[in-house]
Amino acid sequence: MSVHDYSAKTITGETVSLSHYAGKVLLIVNVASKCGFTSQYEGLEKLYRELKPRGFEVLAFPCNQFGAQEPGNEAEIAQFCSLTYDVTFPMFAKIDVNGADAHPLYQYLTSQKSGLLGFEAIKWNFSKFLVDQQGRVIDRYAPTTKPDAIKADIEKLLSA
Repeated sequence: MSVHDYSAKTITGETVSLSHYAGKVLLIVNVASKCGFTSQYEGLEKLYRELKPRGFEVLAFPCNQFGAQEPGNEAEIAQFCSLTYDVTFPMFAKIDVNGADAHPLYQYLTSQKSGLLGFEAIKWNFSKFLVDQQGRVIDRYAPTTKPDAIKADIEKLLSA
């Protein structure tokens, strides 16, 4: 199994196989518009624009499971991200990342890399998973980890 074995619905409603991203380094992030970490959209977009030509993608999955910080529908989320942070990286439909209704991709991600103290569950919005070109989960980063702090790890994979 790898990340490439899953598919997800985009923010505009199309189903995309993540095999579409085979050969690219991915940073998969659960996001929210009304979170204390929402300003990380800016850092994610900066990383994306700088490293995309080398084979890097950010995949953002809005989630409303933490303090109801993503109350909007897909159109509202897309508009917010575009107007507020000029987001151009792929955005997906709102999902659950924990619990019985967790998206299968997130069930896989959390089974591959546990978080703080070995807990699999996502603790908050803007948790990040770094995935290599073969779809293997390489690392997991806390919501407090800013995108620029991950840049060296991304570049190492891009150079491999």
